[in-house]
Amino acid sequence: MLNNVVLVGRLVKKPEVRDTENGKKMSFITLAIPRGYKNMNGEYDTDFVDCVLWDATASNTATYCDKGDIIGVKGRIQSRVATTENEKKYFMDIIAEKVTFLSSNQLKTKEA
Repeated sequence: MLNNVVLVGRLVKKPEVRDTENGKKMSFITLAIPRGYKNMNGEYDTDFVDCVLWDATASNTATYCDKGDIIGVKGRIQSRVATTENEKKYFMDIIAEKVTFLSSNQLKTKEA
């Protein structure tokens, strides 16, 4: 079985890179992805999808991309559990394995 996701959308905000406790670089980004069909009001709805980028992919995306740029993300879905005192919360993350810069003010058609 395969766990592959391919998304194309606009960055909601400029990517920022953080260092984890063990020294790895990472970034959270959100893509705005319009649906391919109109709703009952004749408008296109938009989905907002969070993605996690690591190491050089995180650094390059933060360097070359800005809010509103169109990027492609190839990756996988990964689940995680966050436990608080009284409950467990389940999350699904998109882990980016490859990011393609499709429209950027700084660089055209560059890959991370």
